[in-house]
Amino acid sequence: MKRTVYFAAFAALVVSCEALAVGGIAQVTIIDRRSGLELTPYLYHGEYWVAGSPGATYAIEIRNRLGERILAVTSVDGVNVISGATAGWNQTGYVFDAAERYQISGWRKSDAQVAAFTFTASPNSYAERTGRPANIGVIGVAVFREREPQPVYAPPMSTTSPSPDRREVERAAAAPPPPLQAATVPAPAPKLGTGHGKREVSYVNHTEFARMQPQPNEVIRIRYDSLENLFAMGIAERPHPVPPITDAFPASPEQQYVPDP
Repeated sequence: MKRTVYFAAFAALVVSCEALAVGGIAQVTIIDRRSGLELTPYLYHGEYWVAGSPGATYAIEIRNRLGERILAVTSVDGVNVISGATAGWNQTGYVFDAAERYQISGWRKSDAQVAAFTFTASPNSYAERTGRPANIGVIGVAVFREREPQPVYAPPMSTTSPSPDRREVERAAAAPPPPLQAATVPAPAPKLGTGHGKREVSYVNHTEFARMQPQPNEVIRIRYDSLENLFAMGIAERPHPVPPITDAFPASPEQQYVPDP
């Protein structure tokens, strides 16, 4: 069977706290690149949310937890981060070796460059500027395991051509199924999106990957918005102010006595 060419990430070993990661086969964290810290995920109505800071650059860190290769088809705001196409499961992605970790830091422009992911107001987001505002505020990773090589047997020779009906059935069987749509709880429109930032150096090479199955083995979804919007939606709890310490007799110094030896 013909294999499809996908991008393969060079290894980048980055230490992070797995307690903040989302996912099972692969673990995903969102990194604030200014501070190097992971954004804390908030679990709300079955979905994970992180708070982004407007103007900050960020990276999607993916760690393969298996002892085999995986393919991670990655999207931001409903857009494939490598091709720029409206995201679908059957598209190109990054291939990770066993236990490999890598930070996806931008929209792929070539084998050597990306345009940095930047938190920005939704009208300035790449998705809205390209006419696709419907899915702003979500990061997705569809994880596929690799199919083991199968023995190849030569079919018997035939002098008859398949009938049109049979060819139609074979084409339908080979066609990938349509992507599934998960029901979600309606939420206010996100005010934060991901912009098309400055060009940066980021190298990849190419490899081949045969998927174990048409549907992902795991889908990881992380939503994001500004911290103020997370407060407003009740996703994050606003910190309580600490009252200042007051003194009933500020002009009367405390008396001092001789301490015990």
